[in-house]
Amino acid sequence: MATATYPPPPPFYRLYKDYLQDPKSAPEPPPPIDGTYVCFGGNYTTSDVLPSLEEQGVRQLYSKGPNVDFKKELRSLNGELQLHVLELADILIERPSQYARRVEEISTVFKNLHHLLNSLRPHQARATLIHILELQIQHRKQAVEDIKRRREEARRLLNESLATLDGH
Repeated sequence: MATATYPPPPPFYRLYKDYLQDPKSAPEPPPPIDGTYVCFGGNYTTSDVLPSLEEQGVRQLYSKGPNVDFKKELRSLNGELQLHVLELADILIERPSQYARRVEEISTVFKNLHHLLNSLRPHQARATLIHILELQIQHRKQAVEDIKRRREEARRLLNESLATLDGH
């Protein structure tokens, strides 16, 4: 079986053969996808909205409303989770046949924790972007300072060279 080091380009490259002479000869890009689409057999949507717990059929254990204190609610749910796990351990020891309800309660607490954390993702993304931009600014300032330092060093060397040449 023969293999090529560089496989041939895809056939649609021919659509761009006159691009250098006439840039308008290239086909228009496809329109952006809006709504749902299929990718590798999975259905996806372009809307980036976090569905509520009620829409998912899960009972919400933390307070509703726009002013949720995430820190307080996460701590509360974490304590509730610890309590349910301890109760599950007790039930498994005393009445092993009745564990299903406790497992379902633990699942509900986990789903609420997961939903709270997912609702913080936009804030995390914004903070990460701000941090990356601040790092880029810092690196660029360092690069400018390095260029200035090297420029001054080059000027100094040139002045020394000129002084040496004038002295001979």
